Amino acid sequence: MLTKVKVENGLVEGLPAADPRITSFKGIPFAAPPTGENRWRAPQPAKNWEGVLKAYKFGPISMQHKPGEDPDNIYSREWNVNPEIEMDEDSLHLNVWTPAKSADERLPVFVWYFGGGLQEGNTAEMEFDGERIARRGIVVVTVNYRLNVFGFLCHPEISAENPEAPANFGNLDQQFATRWVKRNIAAFGGDPENITIGGQSAGGGSVMSQVMCLNNEGLFQKAIVDSGVSRAAYPGSMFRPPKTLAQAEEEGVRFFEYLGVSSLAEARALDAFYIRDKAIEYKGRWGTVSDCKFNFGNNNELFIENKCIRIPMMFGHTPVEFLERPNVNTAEEFRAFARENYGEYADEFLRICSSSNGAVTEMLYKATSSILEHSIRLFARARAKTGNDTPLYYWVFQPEIPGWDNPGAFHSSDLWFFFETLAKCWRPFVGKHYDLARQMCNYWANFIRSGDPNGKDADGSEMPFWKPFTEAEPYRMWFKDKAFPSVDPPSELMKFLLDRNSK
Repeated sequence: MLTKVKVENGLVEGLPAADPRITSFKGIPFAAPPTGENRWRAPQPAKNWEGVLKAYKFGPISMQHKPGEDPDNIYSREWNVNPEIEMDEDSLHLNVWTPAKSADERLPVFVWYFGGGLQEGNTAEMEFDGERIARRGIVVVTVNYRLNVFGFLCHPEISAENPEAPANFGNLDQQFATRWVKRNIAAFGGDPENITIGGQSAGGGSVMSQVMCLNNEGLFQKAIVDSGVSRAAYPGSMFRPPKTLAQAEEEGVRFFEYLGVSSLAEARALDAFYIRDKAIEYKGRWGTVSDCKFNFGNNNELFIENKCIRIPMMFGHTPVEFLERPNVNTAEEFRAFARENYGEYADEFLRICSSSNGAVTEMLYKATSSILEHSIRLFARARAKTGNDTPLYYWVFQPEIPGWDNPGAFHSSDLWFFFETLAKCWRPFVGKHYDLARQMCNYWANFIRSGDPNGKDADGSEMPFWKPFTEAEPYRMWFKDKAFPSVDPPSELMKFLLDRNSK
């Protein structure tokens, strides 16, 4: 096994994973500490180290609120189980799991960006253990990056200091780490010309950001977006275009005033935990900004317009999440919503949504639409118009999830399955869940390997065949008690929304 590896900054030593055929390297710095003068600055190269770096444990998590504080929160029960986990501003580290016995194997590579709304999350969460994917002949890398005010604050002084990289430092960390992988992964037995990036929730949105950044052309060859696209189905939804740099700078000026500082130098001199706590009090929410350097607008709109890196992609989601509905509470509000947003088509919209008794709850139920399905269908329609035949694979995850809280297939629950880490979870999973997880992990590993998810199961049998999703053949894979494909034409409501929202 590869236990000692030479990377660009020095020697790194890993440890056998639970399966001794896999070696894990944890807490490798891929950039200089983003502290002092590097706070609110694009990532800088890591310094060389002397001797051997003992990559035996995860690095500190990025600055964020203390995880697991709310015992009633489902994510505290699920994986934020250690409120005392080490946290530090010096957090730009990555982790590698490799099955390679030598550095010349050129195995496919999977680079993972975690989710958490760009406000929280970390690579040490139990579900992100890369061992099971690595057992399928994949080199797995998980990337830590800056979050919240530390990763996404903007300010006129920051922009003036570095106009070529004035914003989106968390996304730039992801990009910088992926470039580190490109340069160094061959030492771990990986193929730098066969890299797949993936992420879930805000990590999936981050994948979309990277795919939309044309400077990344050639950096990766495939992408997986789990619960990370949100081309709004209804006007006025919570999924709005990113702020402009000017808007974000104004917010940064207000936040500096809240901190009690009048300059970038003063803000950089403040203690990181003080800034974190003041940001929590401030109730700000920082995220990706349209800075016309890394990000050029709404990723979903750009994707529809083919202003992206054209590579095979997978998209999927859980049905409990992202159920968007018009923000109305009464039948009259619902009718007003229809008139305001659909004009001459308002009566048709109301007809589709109305029940026999006209109850607003029933109308709202019928008007509810999965944002991701809506997005995928728009993507497929746009590709049919432009002749872009790069494959898109689509899944929906909807098995029974056991536990006293009866959660349903909640947002993020599919991560236990795709990483095949069910044994780490407290939930009483049984055989059917383990069978499903094995197949889901197989599909991802096959796609990471070749851009095609199809292949054999562990017993040598062919798994259910998965075709790309197109407008003519809207083919998706369902992950319920077992995996099965279906071809599903759009509902009457979905057709209406697609016709209104298509360009």
